[in-house]
Amino acid sequence: MGEIDRRTFVKLSGASAAALILGFGPFTEQVWAAPRFSDYPFKLGVASGDPAPDGVVLWTRLAPDPLNGGGMPDKKVPVQWQVASDEGFGSVVREGTEFARPELAHSVHVEVEGLDPGREYYYRFKAGPELSPVGRTKTTPAAGATVAGMSFAFASCQQYEHGYFTAYRRMSEEDLDLVVHLGDYIYEYGPNEYIAPGGNVRNHVGPEITTLPDYRRRHAQYRTDEDLQAAHAAFPWVVTWDDHEVENNYADEIPERNQSVAAFIRRRAAAYQAYYEHMPLRRASVPTGPDMLLYRRIAYGNLAEFNVMDTRQYRDDQANNDGTKPPNAQSEDPNRTLTGAEQERWLFDGISASRARWNILAQQVFFAQRDFDFGDGKRFSMDSWDGYGGSQNRVTDFLASQDPQKNPVVLTGDVHASWANEILTNFDDPGSRPVGVEFVGTSITSGGDGSDLRADTAQTLEENPHIKFFNNYRGYVRCSLTPEEWRADYRVLPYVKQPGAPVTTRASFVVESGNPRLQTADTNRVPNAARFSPEVEASRIEAQEEAAEKQERKRRRR
Repeated sequence: MGEIDRRTFVKLSGASAAALILGFGPFTEQVWAAPRFSDYPFKLGVASGDPAPDGVVLWTRLAPDPLNGGGMPDKKVPVQWQVASDEGFGSVVREGTEFARPELAHSVHVEVEGLDPGREYYYRFKAGPELSPVGRTKTTPAAGATVAGMSFAFASCQQYEHGYFTAYRRMSEEDLDLVVHLGDYIYEYGPNEYIAPGGNVRNHVGPEITTLPDYRRRHAQYRTDEDLQAAHAAFPWVVTWDDHEVENNYADEIPERNQSVAAFIRRRAAAYQAYYEHMPLRRASVPTGPDMLLYRRIAYGNLAEFNVMDTRQYRDDQANNDGTKPPNAQSEDPNRTLTGAEQERWLFDGISASRARWNILAQQVFFAQRDFDFGDGKRFSMDSWDGYGGSQNRVTDFLASQDPQKNPVVLTGDVHASWANEILTNFDDPGSRPVGVEFVGTSITSGGDGSDLRADTAQTLEENPHIKFFNNYRGYVRCSLTPEEWRADYRVLPYVKQPGAPVTTRASFVVESGNPRLQTADTNRVPNAARFSPEVEASRIEAQEEAAEKQERKRRRR
């Protein structure tokens, strides 16, 4: 589908999310002024996100029957909101009313302004006689302000069927300034299509999702999880997506399996709108048809700057028909891109101009070289930066050209395991200069119960000496920053197939400012957890390929 067809799609799509939000599209003007809901309307909880020095985005969605279309009439509903400096709302500092509109699934996005920098606040909503749960949020420090420290967690990959979201409950109990989500917030598969080792413990509602009602219901199902709601209500979130918010391993306009490009563009537009409807995002990220601007920056005084990236929407197709392959002419083509030229320039310009002590690339797929050929050859994931050698080299060369005090740190999700990597100027020479570090977070649940070691752990570490840590438990990463050092704690759970697991710091790494080397600060055993799994990296890929084949068989039967 070329650019003319894309523009035609946007034109013919009528009331796009952008038109609705920005006031250009046809609205439902009927008002349900005094609603009496069939059930509690705030079943999906509350959330905040994209914090700034003077404000934050507040989110909720009215859905008394969340898995059956939401249970709301085709009318707009006034929703009151309040922000207070205390949890009891004795001191309300901002308040107002927004409409929850049926065109946007009765979601509400409030961009609050006029707050004080670096301050904790509480918020809530009211619709008719019903009050929402109370959320807690926090603004960022003033632009350029001297900041002594901050802490945040990052997470990814939460396949609902593979386990319980206990990791989010443990995260909600931490003392954090914000949470960064790196993608795969939902999964698109039908029930028991993507199966974790040993089987699934929960079921997706409905078949593989392809339409706007489908995506809305899937987001709603995930949002009904009380542990996920607790983490959203505890901290502001900064979100970006990967592939499963639409479809596994899609690349820009190119689907994974047998769909026409036109059909996939319609699917992508539906997925993007549902994603916006369920995330605490600003108007700048409102989708226009099949396009949505998600890369952006979040600054935390002079201490840290988050470059939130999108490595899915603008990429070239995976080389050599995807999969894990030896490097080839396509994967090494310097003209191919993972980020798109415009986002790449945005990234380089931002880091060049940044005065922050830590410059963070919050993105999706494995950046450091990861060789799966345990011998003389090489074998890379074509979906990761290794499959886009031109992009990988340009970013590495750019980081090498910068002052070491820029302290680049790459945050990654996607691969359902924990890794800690040094980014080298030449990955084939272990003695070459490091230019940054990469922390790869494991999944919240994807892959089911984990293990300390996998069958390929020792060989992977031997083949890739710049990889300093590789672990297969589930959980998240907690990061604590000061001007002098960055500490990353790999917070893991012994199991996810049963609720209520405790959390343990499996390992901690420290990076000193100006010295992009990983220093081991702590290691621990995880009680009551599996020590070894016979799985290898191919096991994860094969499980998703089997899921895609199940989907294809179902499509053919239809």
